[in-house]
Amino acid sequence: MPLKKNILITGGCGNVGGSLARRLAADSDNSIVIVDNLLTGSEKKLPDSKNPNWSFIKADCNNYEDLSAIMMSTNFDYVFHYAAVVGVKRTLASPIMVLNDIKGIENILSLSNSTGVKRFFYSSSSEVYGEPVEYPQQEDTTPLNSRLPYAIVKNVGEAFVRSYFQEYGLSYTIFRFFNTYGPLQSDDFVMTKFLQQAISGEDITIYGDGSQTRTFCYIDDNLDTVETMIKKELAINEVLNVGNNQEISMLDLAKKIILITNSDSKIIHLPALEEGDMTRRQPDISKMQQILQRDLTTLEDGIDMMLNSFKI
Repeated sequence: MPLKKNILITGGCGNVGGSLARRLAADSDNSIVIVDNLLTGSEKKLPDSKNPNWSFIKADCNNYEDLSAIMMSTNFDYVFHYAAVVGVKRTLASPIMVLNDIKGIENILSLSNSTGVKRFFYSSSSEVYGEPVEYPQQEDTTPLNSRLPYAIVKNVGEAFVRSYFQEYGLSYTIFRFFNTYGPLQSDDFVMTKFLQQAISGEDITIYGDGSQTRTFCYIDDNLDTVETMIKKELAINEVLNVGNNQEISMLDLAKKIILITNSDSKIIHLPALEEGDMTRRQPDISKMQQILQRDLTTLEDGIDMMLNSFKI
């Protein structure tokens, strides 16, 4: 009988972390420990309480004592470090809190190295690219040029991860996540917010003229990529854009959602954000598609699945 894989997921009460915890806990070969300080996460996003393959510990990764007690008590095979202060407005309003996440990155890398973790997975962000100078944004050629604290922390985190591999041989994969949405996403992120506003007939609010573009990755594409990567031992010591390359402006997204939901909502333009709202986003997902080996979920199909999840 094969030994269970011990997996630690920090930030496991968030959208992506919680979705990953549910997916991996569905496999009886995995034993999952989920850590979250519940600053922005919710215990409602944890796996089914009847599932015996997981446990939850409320703890702060930025507190070394909290984290060391967890990691010293279990020999983890894989660590997914997804814990971070997130959200454009939140990170702009609380830059010191964002910068404090560097402590958590140091803590978890140090403990992963000293406890024999086989592979470390780090959730970076498309924000490291800043205002892009290349389209699509490619992992190895597009410069990392954002000055915002959130992006700086993610960039510093990437440097720590690479350095631990260089000095200690700790294997890694760095994910640069582009907007990922799904049923567990909270309503202060654009996709869920627009959908909720449209369903309730409220005005849909957009910053600036709405010409800024984003891409939207449905959560199943994210999870299938990660799960395949683990099972087939792919993308070891690599950086991977994880997203969708179907680019759409915020204005067009609002119009599409109004049309799909048959909503009476009006589009209201708020003053543009002073910083943090980049003009374009479009990832090169060649590496991701080589792993996934299938077409990605279309925006229309993803929106339909979101709407169905609201009805459950």
